[in-house]
Amino acid sequence: MPVTGKDAMEPGFAASEIDTTTPHPARMYDALLGGRDNYRADQEAVRRVLKAAPEARDSARANRAFLQRAVRFLVGEAGIRQIIDIGTGIPTAGNVHQVAGEVAPDTRVVYVDNDPIVHVHANALLTGGGTTSIVLADLREPEAILGHPKTRALIDFGQPVGLLLVAILHFITEAENPAHILAALRDALPEGSYLVLSHATADLRPDAAQSAAEVYDGATSSVTLRGKAQVEALFDGWELIDPGVVQVPLWRPEGCKPRPKELEKAWVYGGVGRLTG
Repeated sequence: MPVTGKDAMEPGFAASEIDTTTPHPARMYDALLGGRDNYRADQEAVRRVLKAAPEARDSARANRAFLQRAVRFLVGEAGIRQIIDIGTGIPTAGNVHQVAGEVAPDTRVVYVDNDPIVHVHANALLTGGGTTSIVLADLREPEAILGHPKTRALIDFGQPVGLLLVAILHFITEAENPAHILAALRDALPEGSYLVLSHATADLRPDAAQSAAEVYDGATSSVTLRGKAQVEALFDGWELIDPGVVQVPLWRPEGCKPRPKELEKAWVYGGVGRLTG
């Protein structure tokens, strides 16, 4: 996977800072989804995750499907025309701007990720006539995301925004104060904005989930698994819309109701909240 072009990197970052020997969650997620934009270290880490919890691949796919349904809801039913997707990961088919564009081609999307390799791939692959951009930044520094020139160029903070925190907050430890991060993001958005959030859990098979999570201790970010009540608490200040926080296959499924076996393999909670002021 080449990294080329003097403009491929965000100012302040150099290609030499890219570490392909340490697993990165974005690249591990790509490997779980069957992508090819990952390295041997990521692939080996995923093999260890799947050995501990074979359900991890099903969970990743269920989470991806939830993301796409939630984006269709935002752009279709809720009328959102600008989205900030934090922790976007490696661009793949069915990404946020593509799903949104099928409903409203003028939807503007700012992608945010802390992996320079994601930044390089996004710069190369994301095209949308000036409606998409990629910011190299970390969720742990929300003010840097909100104030970034690329964010400000595409997002009008006087109009409702769709904020996506999909499969990212479990990489934030309690010591890193996820409530503070969420409050900083929430308080920057106007009434009528929406939060789409999903989060890995150990509620279904605690021992296996914890063993899988421990693999991430050797990656660039560890995993903090949270229960349903803890995930619901992350929506503080947001009004949850029906059906609330549920296993992701149960969030407004399209077509057939999820089968019990499908739910057994979906170790992710998700929900959508509206900012009512």
